[in-house]
Amino acid sequence: MSKYTDDKLESNYKGSALLHLLSYMKPYVGWVALCLVLVLALTGFDLYRPILIGDAIDNFEKQGNFDVIVETAVKYGIVLVLSLVFNIVQTWVLQKTGQSIIHTVRMELYAHIQSLSSRYFDLTPVGRLVTRVTNDVEALNEMYSGILVRLFRNIVKIIGLAIVMLVMDWKLALISFVLLPVVAVLTVIFRKIARQTYRLTRTCLTDINTFLSENISGMRIIQIFGREKRKYEEFEDKNRKLYNAYYREMMVFAVFRPLIYILSIISLMIVLGIGSREVLGEVITIGKLYIFSQYIQSFFDPIQELAEQFSTLQSSIASAEKIFTILDEEPLVREDENPVILPQIKGKIEFSHVWFAYDDENYVLRDVSFVIEPGQSVAFVGATGAGKSSILNLIGRYYDIQKGNIYIDGVDIRRLSKKQLRGAIGQMQQDVFIFEGNVENNIRLHNEDITAEEVRTAAEYVNASRFIEKLPGGYQEPVSERGATFSAGERQLLSFARTLAHKPSILVMDEATANIDTETELLIQEALEKLMQGRTTIMVAHRLSTIQHADCIMVMHKGKIREQGTHQELLAQGGIYKKLYELQIHHEVSA
Repeated sequence: MSKYTDDKLESNYKGSALLHLLSYMKPYVGWVALCLVLVLALTGFDLYRPILIGDAIDNFEKQGNFDVIVETAVKYGIVLVLSLVFNIVQTWVLQKTGQSIIHTVRMELYAHIQSLSSRYFDLTPVGRLVTRVTNDVEALNEMYSGILVRLFRNIVKIIGLAIVMLVMDWKLALISFVLLPVVAVLTVIFRKIARQTYRLTRTCLTDINTFLSENISGMRIIQIFGREKRKYEEFEDKNRKLYNAYYREMMVFAVFRPLIYILSIISLMIVLGIGSREVLGEVITIGKLYIFSQYIQSFFDPIQELAEQFSTLQSSIASAEKIFTILDEEPLVREDENPVILPQIKGKIEFSHVWFAYDDENYVLRDVSFVIEPGQSVAFVGATGAGKSSILNLIGRYYDIQKGNIYIDGVDIRRLSKKQLRGAIGQMQQDVFIFEGNVENNIRLHNEDITAEEVRTAAEYVNASRFIEKLPGGYQEPVSERGATFSAGERQLLSFARTLAHKPSILVMDEATANIDTETELLIQEALEKLMQGRTTIMVAHRLSTIQHADCIMVMHKGKIREQGTHQELLAQGGIYKKLYELQIHHEVSA
């Protein structure tokens, strides 16, 4: 899988993005049809109003009867009221439909992101994904809520105006259209430039969101190393690019709109000049000249809006292509069509000649084979990069292997249900992630099957209740983002309680006690000894003192298992493990 970029979009929908966007409107066909009927009615009202006043002018000129004016005013008022009602209904229907579609798209996109494999998140910046789910999806809202209907309305209005003008006086109509070729050329140029500016703006917006997501999360490191000024300069550069992109976008509209307005004024001047002579020559009436003058002003407005709407549509399509690029991503770890559901996962784990690489080239595990029996405790040790953590990730099937097989209770994990598999594994990591909310929900993770009593029992087992019960709100105490108000040890204890509350069959600990002080570690070691009974336990630790009592210790070196046995057996072998142990003892004595 290649690294995800904005510069090269490879969506399967790129050639038919608009058609795919329109497919989201299928459940709302009735509402869309109602909108189109309302559009036709409103367009008819727009065409009728100038004719109504023009006829009134001619009738008043011929009859001199003031009742004509009163009658016309009443009709005009009725048309305005109907236009108001139709506009209100149309706006409500459009917004309701548009927001419903956007809600569906956003939920579909987020659900798909959740289904993607861990490797995708290794390569894709978080800020970019946030931009896709928020800004790019919102860019579609304008299309669904207004652009498509206004496009239809403006096209109908232009065609309607042209037909009415030609029927009324084809010569004067052709004179009115004399500047249309100039308008067409300007529109084509504007669309091309506007499309480029929209794409540039979207790219700059993505860049600044990605920068903010990364740097705000890493603000502590920036402050520790005093890089505030440098990061400020980087942000200033990205902010300036976004400013220039928005400024260029506004300038394009600032030039195009006045040009179209000037052309409409020139066209009106031409019609009024020629039409006035025909009125004086009694070729046409004053009412007809009024109608034409109104139609010309109305004729150029939809042309201008049409060009702008096409550009906005292009922006929506560009955002859609970025969204569909994510939707096109296939999970690397796929669920079996008919997954095996075991009555209960007992915890037997077997690796058979496993080869694994994150990038399909550099293998981090090479021909690894071992068997862990249910209830057995096994520890993996070795230098950084030896492949210890990779084994833990493979057991939970967060990545798929290139060669070999991994079995849980005798069944290949590729045939097992991912939900059942991961639900049976309690994974405790060094880097603990605490969610915003409260303490209780961070332990149960909104799993309603876990009762409040079970939450408290799990917290007591790992001695987390000692600090939780001292909090003002206890288990309902609000938790800030990433648990910033808790110490590293407290966050780790919460993660222990979270794992144990879910009653796993397999315990996986990846440097889980690295951030806990010695006193706290002694407390949880006592709890873990009770909890490990009847559960398969797999540990990764650099501090060899924490894994000496494991049933089996496997020594990893350059992706292979070089030694295995108990603590005493490995020391007696005098190999890699003994060297690691002696180095650590020497380091602790020196310290």
